[in-house]
Amino acid sequence: MIFLQPWLLLALPLILLPIIIHLINQWRFQTIPWAAMMFLLSAHKMARGYSRLRQWLIMLLRVLAIAALLFAVSRPLAGGWLGLAAGERGDTTLILLDRSPSMQWRNPGSAESKLKTACRQLRDLMASLQTDRYVVIDSVTYTPLSLQSADLLTDLSSAQAASSSADIPRLLEVAHHYVRDNKAGKTEIWICSDVASNDWESESGRWRSLRESFSAFPQSIRFHLLAYQRHEPSNLSIRVTDVRRLETSEKAELLISFRLTRTGKETDKLTVPVQWEIEGSRSSQTVELVGPRVDIRDHSIPIDRARKRGWGRVSIPTDINPADDDFYFVFDQPPPRKTLLVTDDPSIVRPLELAAQISSDPSVRATAEIVQPDQLTGVDWDQLALVLWQSALPQGVTEQLVTSFIDRGGQVAFFPPKTPTGDTFLGLRWTNWKSGNSTIPIDTWQSNEGPIARTMSGAALPVGDLEIRRYCGLEGECSKFAVLQGGEPLLARAPAGKGHAYLWTTTPSPADSSLGTNGVVLYAFVQRVIAAGADALSKSRQLIAGETPAVESKEWVILAETDQGLSTESAHHRGAYRSDDRLIAVNRSLAEDEGIPLSDDRVAGLFTGLDFSRVDDRAGSTNSMVQEIWRTFLIAMLLALIAEAILCLPKGTRKGAATK
Repeated sequence: MIFLQPWLLLALPLILLPIIIHLINQWRFQTIPWAAMMFLLSAHKMARGYSRLRQWLIMLLRVLAIAALLFAVSRPLAGGWLGLAAGERGDTTLILLDRSPSMQWRNPGSAESKLKTACRQLRDLMASLQTDRYVVIDSVTYTPLSLQSADLLTDLSSAQAASSSADIPRLLEVAHHYVRDNKAGKTEIWICSDVASNDWESESGRWRSLRESFSAFPQSIRFHLLAYQRHEPSNLSIRVTDVRRLETSEKAELLISFRLTRTGKETDKLTVPVQWEIEGSRSSQTVELVGPRVDIRDHSIPIDRARKRGWGRVSIPTDINPADDDFYFVFDQPPPRKTLLVTDDPSIVRPLELAAQISSDPSVRATAEIVQPDQLTGVDWDQLALVLWQSALPQGVTEQLVTSFIDRGGQVAFFPPKTPTGDTFLGLRWTNWKSGNSTIPIDTWQSNEGPIARTMSGAALPVGDLEIRRYCGLEGECSKFAVLQGGEPLLARAPAGKGHAYLWTTTPSPADSSLGTNGVVLYAFVQRVIAAGADALSKSRQLIAGETPAVESKEWVILAETDQGLSTESAHHRGAYRSDDRLIAVNRSLAEDEGIPLSDDRVAGLFTGLDFSRVDDRAGSTNSMVQEIWRTFLIAMLLALIAEAILCLPKGTRKGAATK
C-alpha cells in the first residue's frame, strides 16, 4: 500500500494517547486501606477478569480509531496494482510500449484501443506514484524519451499506433542499457503489450541474456506487465497476396489475389463488401466467407493501358481492429527474372537450370545462364535476381562481388562442392560429406515462413518426402529451415545484408538426393527466391512495416492517406509512398493477422529469477489501476468508536436495555 500524503504517517505515535490517558487516570488515585471496603473488594474480585477484558477492548478500539483516522488523512491507494506499487518509491520508471497493429484492437461498444487504454491507465498510475523520472521506450523508435510529467504520456507521438510488429526483447535491451548508462537507482519497468507470440519471440536466446544482465544489477529492478490479451469476438482482416499487371492487344488490367480472414468462433456464412481504390478510382465487390478464410485469385480490375505503374488499396468495413481492415499495394512492369548458375560441373545443376527457366508467372520472362567461377568479373550483377552457386565458397574478389550483390537485396543459394575446401563465407564453411546405410530422414522443417513454407492455399510442400542419400557438413552460425535427423541442417540461411544467402547441404544430383527428381520442393524454393530477388530490382516494392528501407523513410512522399505521425516513421506505417522513381507499399506482417497469444506460463517463464508481476485488463476498461480507499478507513474508525461506546455503557443500562 502507498499513500499520497505519507508524511502524515509520522503522527502514528498518537495512537498511544488512549494508553497514556489511561495511565494518567490510574496515577490520579491513591490507595488507602479501609476496613469497611473489604467486603466490597472481595465481591469486585469476582468480576475482575471481565472488567479487565472490557477495559483492554475499550483501549484497543480507541487505538484503532485513531490509527484509522491517520490512515484516512494520509490518502492510501489500492486497486488492481496494489501489490505491484507497494513499497519504497522508485527512482526511475521505464514504460515500454507495444505499438503493434494488434494493440489497436477494441472491444465491442468501446472506441478506445488497447494502446490508448494502457496509456491512460499508466498516466493515472504514474501521476499517483510521483517517481523522480519517467522514461518511455516505444516499439518503433526504440529510443528512450524522458517525460517531465506523466500527464504527457497520452499525447506523445511515440505512444500512437503503428503498423510494425514489436520486438519486446529489444525493448528490454534498450531499458537495460538505459539503467546501466544512467546509473539509475530503484527502477520500475512497466511493459504494455497484448502478449502476441510474434512480438515476444519467446524462443530467442536473447531472453536468457536479458535475465542474467538484469539480475546482475545491484539495485532493485521490478517488472510489471500490463497485459491486454485478445478476446474472441469475430474480427475480419484482409491482405493482398499477389499483384500483376497484364496487358494484351485489347486491354490492360490488374490481376489481384487477396485473402479474407475471420477470427473467432463464428462459422456462419458472411457477405463482406470489399472496396478497391486504384489511385483515386474506386470500385467494389462482395465476397462470401464461410469458415475462417477465403482466398480470391486473380480478381481483375481494368486499368488504362497508359498506366504502367501506380498504387492501390483494398479495404473492408471498419470493425474491432481497424489496423487490419485495409492493405496497400503498388504495381509496375515486372523486371526480367535472370538467374546466374555458378558451377564447375554443369551436369549437376541441370535441375536448377530448369527450375529457374520455367517461370511461375507466364507473363514474366525468366532466363538462366551457366558460368564458371573464374568468369564472374564480366557479369552484369545489376540485372540478376538470383545466383545459384554449386562450387567452392567465394573468396577474394569474387567474395566481394557476391557480398555486394546480397547487400543490395540479391538472393544467393549455395550447394556444396564435390570437394570441400574449408573456405569461409559469411561465417560459414563446408566440412566433409556424410552418408548413411540408407536414406537420411528429415526431422523438422519450417512450414510457416521462409522459402519452403506452405503455399497460399495452406498446402504444405512435400519436404518430408525428399530422399537424402548424402549431405555435406556445415559449420557456423545460421538459421535452420530444414533439419536432418541428428540435428544437421538441410537448408540454412546465413546472416547477410538486405538480401539472403541460403545453403543447401546436398545437391540435386541423384547420387545425393531426390531434389532433382522429386522437383516440387526445389522448384518452389527457386521460384520464391527469384521473386524476392526480382523485388529488389523492381521499381515497385512491397515492404513489411518495420523493415529497414533502402532509402531513409523521411525522404518518402506520401501517395495515400496514412495514420502516421512523424515523417521519419513512414516505414512503420501502412500506406503508399514514392521515393524518387520507386513506388513503395508498407503493410503489417502476416503474423499480426494470426495474433497467436503467448501462454501465461510461458510469459512467467521468461522472467524467471526476476521480480515480476502481471495484471490482465481489456481494451476500453474504465477501471482505475489505483483507487483511494480513505473512505474504508473512515468507516473502520466509526465502527471502532461505536463499539467503544457500547462497551463504555454502564452495566445496569446494558442489562436493562437487554431486558426490554
